[in-house]
Amino acid sequence: MNFFRTAILLAGLTALFMVIGQLVGGQTGMIIAFLIAMAMNAYSYWNSGNSVLRMHNAVEVDAKNAPEYYEIVRRLAIEADLPMPRVYLIQNPQPNAFATGRNPDHAAVAATTGLLDVLEPEEVAGVMAHELAHVKNRDTLTMTITATIAGAISMLANFSLFSGSQNNNSLGMIGRIAVMFLAPAAAAMVQMAVSRTREYSADRLGAEICGRPLWLASALDKMSRTAGQIPNETAERNPASAHVFIMNPLLGLRMDRLFSTHPDTASRIAALQDLAQEWDATGTQTPQTLADLGVTRSGPWS
Repeated sequence: MNFFRTAILLAGLTALFMVIGQLVGGQTGMIIAFLIAMAMNAYSYWNSGNSVLRMHNAVEVDAKNAPEYYEIVRRLAIEADLPMPRVYLIQNPQPNAFATGRNPDHAAVAATTGLLDVLEPEEVAGVMAHELAHVKNRDTLTMTITATIAGAISMLANFSLFSGSQNNNSLGMIGRIAVMFLAPAAAAMVQMAVSRTREYSADRLGAEICGRPLWLASALDKMSRTAGQIPNETAERNPASAHVFIMNPLLGLRMDRLFSTHPDTASRIAALQDLAQEWDATGTQTPQTLADLGVTRSGPWS
């Protein structure tokens, strides 16, 4: 159901993009805009992973310089039946994490130093399992396409204000101003809906990967109480990347909360708690510690 809903939302976003293109330049404008969008999507497909990692100054780590963090990701990737992703660390005090890459064979996961400082190892495992769930569900590609189309809509909507072609004269100045403001808002709302849908799905699959829903629930609780008090200056300068994080990295200084790309944290925690109760009722066997997953405490995070 979540995949179907996501497909519907993406189709709606694409349709909105094509409508704006037609308003700007008629059928020709719609075709040109569509071709531009395809070129932007192609670029995003091949470069989105590295772009967001560079944006947040992520540094790749391995079993030598971040043994426990790396081992957690390695063991979880085995549990998820995924290729080993590249593992990155971001020097940032805000507890957060994200996954990126166009597919499981070209995936990367990144955690902030704040995440490793604030959370217990089991909670870190819950968070990284969530990120691997995004990789398994190919959400990283979906969200890249969504962000690209939403950005193209904003660009076209702004262009419509200055377009004087016969194709959009019927709109009038007021109509063009309305398009300039309403189209990006509609695109942002669809982008928000897509992201929120994928977060709930990744929460559940992440719980299945690590075997303990309450590990992620506990992590989300701690992160919600600390992330909102610690600014992520890089994310504030690049709000378009906010949707890739497990927790909204923006402090809401510019009405970011109005169009938050993340569902309510309390609702996510409640869903994970319900899942844990369901597993307890059915006698589902789950690991109690990281050692049960084969992770031994072999060294520091970094």
